[in-house]
Amino acid sequence: MQKDISMYSMRFLAIDVGMGTQDILLYDSRQNIENCVKMVLPSQTRIIAHQVADATRSKQDIVLVGETMGGGPSTGAVKRHIEAGLTVYATEKAALTLNDDLDKVKEMGVVMINEDEEHELNAARIRMCDVDKQALEKALSFFGVKFPDKFAVAVQDHGYSPDTSNRIFRFDYFRRIIEAGGTLDSFVYKGNIPDRFTRMKAVERTLPGALLMDTGFAAIRGALLDEAASYPCLVVNIGNGHTLASVVDGKKLLSLFEHHTHQMTTAGLDDYLKRLCEGTLGFREIFDAGGHGCYVGEAVGLENLGSILVTGPNRSIMRRSALGVRFAAPFGDMMLTGCFGLMDAYLNYARN
Repeated sequence: MQKDISMYSMRFLAIDVGMGTQDILLYDSRQNIENCVKMVLPSQTRIIAHQVADATRSKQDIVLVGETMGGGPSTGAVKRHIEAGLTVYATEKAALTLNDDLDKVKEMGVVMINEDEEHELNAARIRMCDVDKQALEKALSFFGVKFPDKFAVAVQDHGYSPDTSNRIFRFDYFRRIIEAGGTLDSFVYKGNIPDRFTRMKAVERTLPGALLMDTGFAAIRGALLDEAASYPCLVVNIGNGHTLASVVDGKKLLSLFEHHTHQMTTAGLDDYLKRLCEGTLGFREIFDAGGHGCYVGEAVGLENLGSILVTGPNRSIMRRSALGVRFAAPFGDMMLTGCFGLMDAYLNYARN
Protein backbone atom coordinates (compact mmCIF):
# COMPACT_ATOMS: atom_id res chain seq x y z
CA MET A 1 0.00 0.00 0.00
CA GLN A 2 1.41 3.39 -0.97
CA LYS A 3 1.78 6.18 1.55
CA ASP A 4 0.07 9.50 0.76
CA ILE A 5 2.89 12.04 0.94
CA SER A 6 0.85 14.86 -0.60
CA MET A 7 -0.47 16.00 2.79
CA TYR A 8 2.87 16.91 4.37
CA SER A 9 6.00 18.74 3.26
CA MET A 10 9.11 16.93 2.11
CA ARG A 11 12.54 18.52 2.26
CA PHE A 12 15.88 16.90 1.52
CA LEU A 13 19.27 17.57 -0.05
CA ALA A 14 20.05 15.70 -3.28
CA ILE A 15 23.80 15.59 -4.06
CA ASP A 16 25.14 14.15 -7.31
CA VAL A 17 28.88 13.62 -6.81
CA GLY A 18 30.78 13.61 -10.09
CA MET A 19 34.42 13.78 -11.05
CA GLY A 20 34.29 17.44 -12.09
CA THR A 21 31.39 18.82 -10.07
CA GLN A 22 29.06 18.07 -7.20
CA ASP A 23 25.57 19.11 -8.22
CA ILE A 24 23.16 19.95 -5.44
CA LEU A 25 19.39 20.39 -5.18
CA LEU A 26 17.61 21.30 -1.96
CA TYR A 27 14.23 19.78 -2.73
CA ASP A 28 11.33 21.44 -0.91
CA SER A 29 7.82 20.26 -1.77
CA ARG A 30 6.45 23.68 -0.78
CA GLN A 31 8.34 25.28 -3.69
CA ASN A 32 8.15 24.95 -7.44
CA ILE A 33 11.16 22.92 -8.59
CA GLU A 34 12.42 25.98 -10.46
CA ASN A 35 12.55 27.94 -7.18
CA CYS A 36 14.36 25.30 -5.11
CA VAL A 37 17.92 26.08 -4.01
CA LYS A 38 20.48 24.71 -6.50
CA MET A 39 24.28 24.70 -6.59
CA VAL A 40 26.95 23.39 -8.96
CA LEU A 41 30.25 23.24 -7.07
CA PRO A 42 33.68 21.70 -7.64
CA SER A 43 33.72 18.01 -6.74
CA GLN A 44 35.35 16.94 -3.51
CA THR A 45 38.02 14.99 -5.39
CA ARG A 46 39.07 18.23 -7.12
CA ILE A 47 38.99 20.14 -3.84
CA ILE A 48 41.20 17.50 -2.22
CA ALA A 49 43.53 17.59 -5.24
CA HIS A 50 43.98 21.35 -4.75
CA GLN A 51 44.73 20.86 -1.06
CA VAL A 52 47.37 18.23 -1.85
CA ALA A 53 48.89 20.43 -4.57
CA ASP A 54 49.12 23.33 -2.09
CA ALA A 55 51.03 21.08 0.32
CA THR A 56 53.30 19.95 -2.52
CA ARG A 57 54.17 23.55 -3.38
CA SER A 58 54.80 24.27 0.32
CA LYS A 59 56.96 21.13 0.59
CA GLN A 60 54.80 19.77 3.42
CA ASP A 61 54.23 16.12 4.19
CA ILE A 62 50.53 15.21 4.32
CA VAL A 63 48.33 12.77 6.23
CA LEU A 64 45.10 11.56 4.61
CA VAL A 65 42.30 10.88 7.09
CA GLY A 66 38.55 10.51 6.96
CA GLU A 67 36.58 8.32 4.58
CA THR A 68 36.93 6.34 1.38
CA MET A 69 35.93 8.58 -1.54
CA GLY A 70 36.23 8.97 -5.29
CA GLY A 71 39.77 9.12 -6.65
CA GLY A 72 40.65 10.60 -10.03
CA PRO A 73 42.17 14.08 -9.51
CA SER A 74 42.92 13.50 -5.81
CA THR A 75 44.75 10.25 -6.53
CA GLY A 76 46.79 11.94 -9.24
CA ALA A 77 47.73 14.75 -6.84
CA VAL A 78 48.86 12.23 -4.21
CA LYS A 79 51.10 10.48 -6.74
CA ARG A 80 52.68 13.80 -7.74
CA HIS A 81 53.25 14.63 -4.07
CA ILE A 82 55.20 11.41 -3.61
CA GLU A 83 57.13 11.99 -6.85
CA ALA A 84 58.18 15.36 -5.41
CA GLY A 85 59.97 13.48 -2.63
CA LEU A 86 57.41 14.25 0.06
CA THR A 87 55.73 11.82 2.45
CA VAL A 88 52.07 10.77 2.33
CA TYR A 89 50.61 9.11 5.42
CA ALA A 90 47.10 7.62 5.32
CA THR A 91 44.60 5.83 7.53
CA GLU A 92 43.05 2.67 6.06
CA LYS A 93 39.69 4.17 5.09
CA ALA A 94 41.34 7.13 3.40
CA ALA A 95 43.91 4.92 1.68
CA LEU A 96 41.18 2.82 0.06
CA THR A 97 40.44 5.89 -2.05
CA LEU A 98 43.73 5.28 -3.85
CA ASN A 99 43.29 1.54 -4.45
CA ASP A 100 41.22 -1.35 -3.08
CA ASP A 101 44.48 -3.30 -2.62
CA LEU A 102 46.33 -1.71 0.30
CA ASP A 103 49.55 -3.47 -0.70
CA LYS A 104 49.42 -1.48 -3.95
CA VAL A 105 48.83 1.69 -1.95
CA LYS A 106 52.00 0.93 0.02
CA GLU A 107 53.86 0.25 -3.23
CA MET A 108 52.93 3.78 -4.32
CA GLY A 109 54.94 5.00 -1.35
CA VAL A 110 52.07 5.76 1.04
CA VAL A 111 52.83 5.13 4.72
CA MET A 112 49.90 3.45 6.45
CA ILE A 113 49.01 4.59 9.98
CA ASN A 114 46.36 3.91 12.60
CA GLU A 115 43.71 6.56 13.15
CA ASP A 116 45.04 7.37 16.63
CA GLU A 117 48.45 8.25 15.14
CA GLU A 118 47.32 11.08 12.86
CA HIS A 119 47.75 13.87 15.43
CA GLU A 120 51.31 12.77 16.29
CA LEU A 121 52.60 13.58 12.80
CA ASN A 122 54.20 16.79 11.61
CA ALA A 123 52.11 16.80 8.44
CA ALA A 124 49.28 18.75 6.86
CA ARG A 125 45.99 17.00 7.67
CA ILE A 126 43.69 16.44 4.68
CA ARG A 127 40.24 15.05 5.36
CA MET A 128 38.89 12.75 2.65
CA CYS A 129 35.13 12.63 2.02
CA ASP A 130 32.72 12.67 -0.92
CA VAL A 131 30.34 14.99 0.92
CA ASP A 132 31.61 17.78 3.16
CA LYS A 133 28.54 18.19 5.35
CA GLN A 134 29.99 21.05 7.43
CA ALA A 135 31.00 23.08 4.36
CA LEU A 136 27.58 22.69 2.73
CA GLU A 137 25.76 23.57 5.94
CA LYS A 138 27.91 26.69 6.33
CA ALA A 139 27.41 27.71 2.70
CA LEU A 140 23.62 27.49 3.00
CA SER A 141 23.66 29.36 6.31
CA PHE A 142 25.12 32.43 4.58
CA PHE A 143 21.81 32.72 2.72
CA GLY A 144 19.60 31.97 5.71
CA VAL A 145 18.77 28.48 4.43
CA LYS A 146 18.25 25.83 7.09
CA PHE A 147 20.24 22.65 6.50
CA PRO A 148 17.95 19.61 6.02
CA ASP A 149 18.20 16.35 7.93
CA LYS A 150 17.39 14.07 4.98
CA PHE A 151 19.71 13.27 2.08
CA ALA A 152 19.89 11.49 -1.26
CA VAL A 153 23.38 11.05 -2.72
CA ALA A 154 24.79 9.58 -5.91
CA VAL A 155 28.41 8.43 -6.28
CA GLN A 156 30.05 6.15 -8.81
CA ASP A 157 31.00 3.07 -6.80
CA HIS A 158 32.88 0.38 -8.71
CA GLY A 159 32.66 -1.92 -5.70
CA TYR A 160 35.42 -3.31 -3.51
CA SER A 161 37.44 -5.59 -5.79
CA PRO A 162 41.08 -5.93 -4.68
CA ASP A 163 41.57 -9.20 -6.56
CA THR A 164 39.98 -8.46 -9.93
CA SER A 165 39.32 -5.64 -12.40
CA ASN A 166 36.82 -3.21 -10.94
CA ARG A 167 35.34 -2.78 -14.41
CA ILE A 168 34.53 -6.50 -14.65
CA PHE A 169 33.30 -6.52 -11.05
CA ARG A 170 31.02 -3.54 -11.71
CA PHE A 171 29.38 -4.87 -14.84
CA ASP A 172 28.96 -8.41 -13.58
CA TYR A 173 26.85 -6.96 -10.76
CA PHE A 174 24.77 -4.92 -13.20
CA ARG A 175 24.24 -7.95 -15.41
CA ARG A 176 23.05 -10.16 -12.54
CA ILE A 177 20.58 -7.58 -11.27
CA ILE A 178 19.13 -6.90 -14.73
CA GLU A 179 18.93 -10.59 -15.62
CA ALA A 180 16.99 -11.20 -12.39
CA GLY A 181 14.34 -8.72 -13.57
CA GLY A 182 15.77 -5.70 -11.78
CA THR A 183 14.54 -2.19 -12.58
CA LEU A 184 15.83 1.31 -11.86
CA ASP A 185 14.42 0.84 -8.35
CA SER A 186 16.78 -2.11 -7.84
CA PHE A 187 19.71 0.31 -7.78
CA VAL A 188 18.31 2.51 -5.02
CA TYR A 189 19.63 1.82 -1.51
CA LYS A 190 18.43 3.09 1.84
CA GLY A 191 19.79 1.14 4.78
CA ASN A 192 20.47 -1.85 2.53
CA ILE A 193 23.71 -0.93 0.76
CA PRO A 194 25.52 -4.10 -0.39
CA ASP A 195 28.86 -4.66 1.37
CA ARG A 196 30.65 -4.38 -1.99
CA PHE A 197 29.88 -0.64 -2.20
CA THR A 198 32.44 0.78 0.22
CA ARG A 199 32.18 4.31 -1.19
CA MET A 200 28.40 4.38 -0.68
CA LYS A 201 28.83 3.04 2.84
CA ALA A 202 31.33 5.82 3.54
CA VAL A 203 28.74 8.43 2.49
CA GLU A 204 26.16 6.69 4.68
CA ARG A 205 28.52 7.07 7.65
CA THR A 206 28.81 10.79 6.86
CA LEU A 207 25.05 11.19 6.35
CA PRO A 208 23.26 8.47 8.38
CA GLY A 209 19.96 7.40 6.83
CA ALA A 210 20.79 8.79 3.39
CA LEU A 211 19.39 7.24 0.22
CA LEU A 212 22.22 6.18 -2.11
CA MET A 213 22.43 5.56 -5.86
CA ASP A 214 25.12 5.14 -8.48
CA THR A 215 25.61 8.35 -10.48
CA GLY A 216 24.86 6.55 -13.74
CA PHE A 217 21.44 5.31 -12.66
CA ALA A 218 20.60 8.66 -11.07
CA ALA A 219 21.33 10.37 -14.42
CA ILE A 220 19.22 7.86 -16.35
CA ARG A 221 16.33 8.26 -13.94
CA GLY A 222 16.57 12.05 -14.07
CA ALA A 223 16.74 12.25 -17.87
CA LEU A 224 13.56 10.18 -18.11
CA LEU A 225 11.72 13.00 -16.33
CA ASP A 226 12.25 15.16 -19.42
CA GLU A 227 9.00 15.78 -21.31
CA ALA A 228 10.59 14.39 -24.49
CA ALA A 229 11.00 10.91 -22.99
CA SER A 230 9.12 8.24 -24.95
CA TYR A 231 9.57 4.48 -24.44
CA PRO A 232 11.56 2.47 -25.15
CA CYS A 233 14.05 5.27 -24.58
CA LEU A 234 17.80 5.36 -25.15
CA VAL A 235 19.35 7.64 -22.51
CA VAL A 236 22.93 8.86 -22.89
CA ASN A 237 24.68 10.72 -20.07
CA ILE A 238 28.00 12.24 -21.18
CA GLY A 239 29.67 13.25 -17.95
CA ASN A 240 33.02 14.81 -17.19
CA GLY A 241 34.59 11.44 -16.50
CA HIS A 242 32.28 8.76 -17.88
CA THR A 243 29.71 8.25 -20.60
CA LEU A 244 26.84 5.91 -19.76
CA ALA A 245 23.98 4.83 -22.02
CA SER A 246 20.99 2.61 -21.41
CA VAL A 247 17.87 1.53 -23.24
CA VAL A 248 14.99 1.74 -20.77
CA ASP A 249 11.36 0.68 -21.09
CA GLY A 250 9.42 2.16 -18.20
CA LYS A 251 11.75 1.36 -15.31
CA LYS A 252 13.07 -1.81 -16.94
CA LEU A 253 16.69 -1.70 -18.10
CA LEU A 254 17.17 -3.48 -21.41
CA SER A 255 20.84 -2.67 -22.03
CA LEU A 256 23.72 -0.75 -20.51
CA PHE A 257 27.01 0.70 -21.77
CA GLU A 258 29.75 2.69 -20.02
CA HIS A 259 33.00 4.18 -21.31
CA HIS A 260 35.35 7.08 -20.56
CA THR A 261 34.23 10.40 -21.98
CA HIS A 262 37.71 11.46 -23.08
CA GLN A 263 37.71 8.53 -25.53
CA MET A 264 34.40 9.47 -27.12
CA THR A 265 33.91 11.06 -30.55
CA THR A 266 30.62 11.77 -32.30
CA ALA A 267 31.09 9.05 -34.90
CA GLY A 268 32.43 6.54 -32.39
CA LEU A 269 29.60 7.10 -29.94
CA ASP A 270 27.00 6.95 -32.70
CA ASP A 271 28.40 3.55 -33.70
CA TYR A 272 28.44 2.24 -30.13
CA LEU A 273 24.86 3.38 -29.49
CA LYS A 274 23.53 1.95 -32.75
CA ARG A 275 25.06 -1.46 -31.98
CA LEU A 276 23.94 -1.29 -28.34
CA CYS A 277 20.36 -1.06 -29.60
CA GLU A 278 20.91 -3.79 -32.18
CA GLY A 279 22.48 -6.10 -29.61
CA THR A 280 25.77 -6.46 -31.50
CA LEU A 281 27.93 -4.55 -29.00
CA GLY A 282 29.67 -6.77 -26.47
CA PHE A 283 31.37 -6.39 -23.13
CA ARG A 284 34.78 -7.55 -24.35
CA GLU A 285 34.94 -4.96 -27.14
CA ILE A 286 34.31 -2.10 -24.73
CA PHE A 287 36.50 -3.52 -21.97
CA ASP A 288 39.45 -4.10 -24.31
CA ALA A 289 39.10 -0.50 -25.55
CA GLY A 290 39.57 0.73 -21.97
CA GLY A 291 35.89 1.26 -21.20
CA HIS A 292 33.92 -0.13 -18.30
CA GLY A 293 31.70 -2.54 -20.16
CA CYS A 294 28.48 -3.34 -21.94
CA TYR A 295 25.49 -5.56 -21.27
CA VAL A 296 22.57 -6.23 -23.60
CA GLY A 297 19.61 -8.07 -22.11
CA GLU A 298 17.19 -7.25 -24.91
CA ALA A 299 17.89 -5.69 -28.32
CA VAL A 300 15.25 -3.29 -29.61
CA GLY A 301 16.78 -1.69 -32.73
CA LEU A 302 17.06 2.03 -33.37
CA GLU A 303 13.89 2.06 -35.46
CA ASN A 304 11.83 0.89 -32.47
CA LEU A 305 13.01 3.57 -30.04
CA GLY A 306 10.52 6.14 -28.84
CA SER A 307 13.24 8.71 -28.19
CA ILE A 308 16.99 9.19 -27.73
CA LEU A 309 17.81 11.56 -24.89
CA VAL A 310 21.29 13.00 -24.33
CA THR A 311 22.33 14.85 -21.20
CA GLY A 312 25.51 15.66 -19.28
CA PRO A 313 28.10 18.47 -19.25
CA ASN A 314 29.82 17.05 -22.36
CA ARG A 315 26.64 16.52 -24.37
CA SER A 316 28.09 18.71 -27.13
CA ILE A 317 29.90 15.59 -28.36
CA MET A 318 26.52 14.49 -29.76
CA ARG A 319 25.59 17.84 -31.30
CA ARG A 320 26.38 16.52 -34.79
CA SER A 321 25.04 13.02 -34.13
CA ALA A 322 23.24 11.29 -37.00
CA LEU A 323 20.87 9.50 -34.62
CA GLY A 324 18.20 12.16 -34.16
CA VAL A 325 18.93 12.83 -30.51
CA ARG A 326 17.10 15.21 -28.17
CA PHE A 327 19.04 17.10 -25.49
CA ALA A 328 17.31 16.38 -22.22
CA ALA A 329 17.00 19.06 -19.56
CA PRO A 330 14.46 17.88 -16.97
CA PHE A 331 12.74 20.82 -15.30
CA GLY A 332 14.84 23.06 -17.55
CA ASP A 333 18.20 22.27 -15.91
CA MET A 334 20.59 19.81 -17.55
CA MET A 335 23.30 20.02 -14.85
CA LEU A 336 20.88 18.73 -12.22
CA THR A 337 19.74 15.66 -14.16
CA GLY A 338 21.30 13.35 -11.54
CA CYS A 339 19.76 15.34 -8.69
CA PHE A 340 16.33 15.05 -10.28
CA GLY A 341 16.89 11.29 -10.54
CA LEU A 342 17.72 11.21 -6.83
CA MET A 343 14.65 13.34 -6.13
CA ASP A 344 12.42 10.93 -8.05
CA ALA A 345 13.93 7.92 -6.27
CA TYR A 346 13.54 9.53 -2.83
CA LEU A 347 9.91 10.51 -3.42
CA ASN A 348 9.16 7.04 -4.80
CA TYR A 349 10.75 5.49 -1.69
CA ALA A 350 8.70 7.77 0.57
CA ARG A 351 5.46 6.70 -1.12
CA ASN A 352 6.07 2.99 -0.65
